Amino acid sequence: MNQRMTSEPQGARENGRPAGAEERTFSTDVRVWKISKISSKSGPYQLRWVVAGKVRHATFSTSALAESRRSELWQAMRKGEAFDVESGLPESEVRQAQAAKAAKDEAKWWEFSGEFMKRRWRTAAAKTREGFADSLASATLGMMGEAADAPEPLAVRRAIRWAIVPAHENEEPPPDLEKVCAWLAEHTLPLSALMKPSVAEDVHYRLAYKLDGKLAAKETYKRRRRGFNAAMAYAIKSGYLDENPIAGFERPATAQRGPIDLRILMNPMQAREFLTAVSYVGSVHRNRGRRLVAFFGCILYAAMRPAEVVALRLKDCHLPETGWGVLTLRETRPVSGKKWTDTGERHDKRGLKMRDPEADRPVPIPPELVAILRAHLKEFGTAPDGRVFHNERGGLVGSTSYYRVWVEARPYAFPPPKVHSPLAEKPYAGRAFCITQWLKAGLAIAEVARRAGTSPEVIDRHYAGLVDNSEEDDNKKIERAMGWQSPDS
Repeated sequence: MNQRMTSEPQGARENGRPAGAEERTFSTDVRVWKISKISSKSGPYQLRWVVAGKVRHATFSTSALAESRRSELWQAMRKGEAFDVESGLPESEVRQAQAAKAAKDEAKWWEFSGEFMKRRWRTAAAKTREGFADSLASATLGMMGEAADAPEPLAVRRAIRWAIVPAHENEEPPPDLEKVCAWLAEHTLPLSALMKPSVAEDVHYRLAYKLDGKLAAKETYKRRRRGFNAAMAYAIKSGYLDENPIAGFERPATAQRGPIDLRILMNPMQAREFLTAVSYVGSVHRNRGRRLVAFFGCILYAAMRPAEVVALRLKDCHLPETGWGVLTLRETRPVSGKKWTDTGERHDKRGLKMRDPEADRPVPIPPELVAILRAHLKEFGTAPDGRVFHNERGGLVGSTSYYRVWVEARPYAFPPPKVHSPLAEKPYAGRAFCITQWLKAGLAIAEVARRAGTSPEVIDRHYAGLVDNSEEDDNKKIERAMGWQSPDS
């Protein structure tokens, strides 16, 4: 006996039946066959059953799993339960799947954001967690609909960044965010709304632009897009969505970012003068500058990232009295904020960027930097845990502290016109200086990339074009390599 059933999602009726209703045919004409063995490594045990003349089958890795499923179908059949002709599933399972799908269709962005963050928290680094939070906060601005009483964008960002931290799950929001969190919990759009082109476009806009309406930096957009894509991958896997709603969207066209801005680069003389200038910063107040001369020296002469310098330990330094030394980099201590780290400290503890967690990176350092580091250790010693750089209390050097000293040193090092130019505006400009000097010295791009801890593609795209290559000299090198001229010519 066959019967027809229409699932009725909430909504208006069209032509006498619910809008968007899915019509199904059910039948009690069901037969379940015995388990058979087939030639398959992944699923060698096959269960077959027939619903209204249509044969259905499922494969299992073990006979126990196959028998368990056969028992479930047999019990449903003995109870007189009808089976869906199309899928071959008992009506109770179809109803259950439909209810779960309806619940997922109504799941709001607010709840989903917290669910996604909770799932990814345990395996994500602190910086990654913060990146996810920024992505979700940006997307939330596009998932608020057109309500006239919507909170201010800045308050929305603060609210979502607070609420998605798993540790805050059972806490009341801070007083200044209480109303915003309540509004978002009630008014954010369901996740399924992302499949509407207008909503997807608005969300993508929020990922690509800042709150003031200006286009966000390319790297900011890429980071937000990665975080949002990760959330969408989870939504698809969990059955909330069938596809990524912004998969085909692209960032608004701007000029491609190629070589770095030449104006940020110091020359070797300026680099030495800059380190001298650093030593004068805060000389009356706790030696703020002198503590960071060697810190910035590691950036200028070893192309180290600030987070790598913060984590540098004495046991990883080979500092001979004469000649070149070696710094073996093993970890980073990026600043992420207390609420993003597992320890509750501002600094996370991670392996090297773009490396396996246990990998290290030996970086040869010139005698000048060796001497600077030896002088630093003689004056300030190490932290209790063996770190080379530490504050007055032996703690980690904060990003705010070294950034402030860097900025304060610029007027001592450069004349006024240069102070008001992009020259060495940020510590990362010191890393760019070192990389370009290595390239000018003739090091191969692959070796420069190895020492700097990045990829040859990045070096080639951002730095190699800054080096003045001599075509004539290059031609002579080719001639010597091919044996077309004597080495002395």
